[in-house]
Amino acid sequence: MARPLREQFAIATFVLLVPVGAVMTLAWSQVYAGHTKQLHEEASGFAVTIAAHLEVAGPAADSSLRTFVELLPLPENSTVTVTDDKGVTQFSDPTPAERSAQTIERTTAMTKVRGRQWTVEVAIPYAVAYYRAIPNAQTTILISGLATLILLLMQAVFLRRWLPALSSLERSAAKVGAGDLSPPPSVAMPSRELEHLRDGFHDMVNRLRTAREAIARQVEEERGMRLELESLQQQVIRQERLAAIGVLVSGIAHELNNPLQTISGFSELLQHDARMDERVRTDLALIHQESARASAIIRNLSRFGRQTESTPTAVSMSEVVSSVIELRQRRLVEQGIQLDREDRPAKAAHAVFTELQQVVLNFVINAEQSIRTCAPGSRRIIVRTYGEDDLAHLEVEDSGEGVAPENETKLFQPFFTTKPVGEGTGLGLSVSYGIIHSLGGEIGYRRGALGGALFHFSVPLSEPAQAGDTPKNTP
Repeated sequence: MARPLREQFAIATFVLLVPVGAVMTLAWSQVYAGHTKQLHEEASGFAVTIAAHLEVAGPAADSSLRTFVELLPLPENSTVTVTDDKGVTQFSDPTPAERSAQTIERTTAMTKVRGRQWTVEVAIPYAVAYYRAIPNAQTTILISGLATLILLLMQAVFLRRWLPALSSLERSAAKVGAGDLSPPPSVAMPSRELEHLRDGFHDMVNRLRTAREAIARQVEEERGMRLELESLQQQVIRQERLAAIGVLVSGIAHELNNPLQTISGFSELLQHDARMDERVRTDLALIHQESARASAIIRNLSRFGRQTESTPTAVSMSEVVSSVIELRQRRLVEQGIQLDREDRPAKAAHAVFTELQQVVLNFVINAEQSIRTCAPGSRRIIVRTYGEDDLAHLEVEDSGEGVAPENETKLFQPFFTTKPVGEGTGLGLSVSYGIIHSLGGEIGYRRGALGGALFHFSVPLSEPAQAGDTPKNTP
């Protein structure tokens, strides 16, 4: 396992100090050896000098030899001994008694005195060589210490610059490994190679982030396409079902209209028969009225289910509301819902009758479902129509609980519904939104005065009608 950079530098420093110490020891040994050799040469020189003095002065020099020796620059603790050929000491400085107390290792040089059977021996302590080598050793230690200190300072500077940069790259790599692809911090690098490494790492992170975002978008697009495809499939199925219902309703309407017309016609004829008493005429009038109402309902169902051209014409808003009420009147009565109309005279709207009929029917059905849980007697729906600012307006207000504030912005989105499963597809208001905007109008929601929901729309008015003309409805 790799060691941390600090630890590796510490080991390298320790390993480096070993050869430095060895070099310093070797240098000291060589300097000491040189001084020892020089010391031996000095001892030989002193011995030759003393021998020459004895040769020149002859026996007369024996008494003055001590004075001569004292004048020589001998190192401290040096000894001078003169012996004859029989080994008898003729001169000793210091005396043998003084020398016996000393245990000093010395280097010795001996020289014969010509003309006399004497030998001069000069001994200088090795300590002299040691003390002479100390300045050189101190210089060597100082230089080696300074070099080592400079090396340690360079190492500290190196670590101070490199470790933060390497730690930053290590932390960034750990974040990427953990899945965090946020842009890593741009830390200054101590070398060009590390800058290239940092820039390459940042480019890699950016590419990974871009790739992940692209994959996420692709997944979302695929999910959206799948949902859209499912939605389109459901819409196709629903449209086919509605088309089949339209055909069925048209056939039923045609089949029912004939007997209803017969019932209505005969009931009207019988009312004019003089033989009928008043009670029977009243019953016949009720039959005639209800058969006419049934015919109107069938006519509206047939018109609502018929596939027509979506060409806007002059449409009476009041007639649109009446046709929807005819379709829902019985259901409203069964649920105990009071429906009020507030019609103010308005010009005809420029629209498609069946499309406005579908929008109003969606509004009324939503209102019915929203007040179903209200207490009996408080279930109320108000339908208003009026003209203003060259627009035909329609409002459907109920006394329910209204729409929660967090859902108001989602009301006209496809497939959004607050109804229980099975009671709504979430397409009614979105289809109504598309219809009104295709007619150049506006559609919206707000909370009404009754405390419940108020859905409204406005569409442009038709061109001003000529005198004697009346608004026409799309068949």
